[in-house]
Amino acid sequence: MRNGIHPENYRIVAFKDMSNDEVFLTKSTANTKETLEVDGVEYPLVKLEISRTSHPFYTGKSKLIDTAGRIDKFKNKYAKFKKPAVKAEEKTEE
Repeated sequence: MRNGIHPENYRIVAFKDMSNDEVFLTKSTANTKETLEVDGVEYPLVKLEISRTSHPFYTGKSKLIDTAGRIDKFKNKYAKFKKPAVKAEEKTEE
């Protein structure tokens, strides 16, 4: 192997799936400030939104996404930027 091309901080890191609280250990160079104790040993912690234990492809279960709620939330958020509608009667007078 060539010298000087490999990262210095290669170590065991705990990855935690936040959707189902599953934790797994693997080697990584990911930078993190948080730690987690697993079996009495403290490891750097990387939080994941989805992993192999919660992804629908691997679990075989599909997850229902609340798209209607997302759309309503988006419309409410940006309603304050909406321009007032001009009525057809006002356009004809101009």
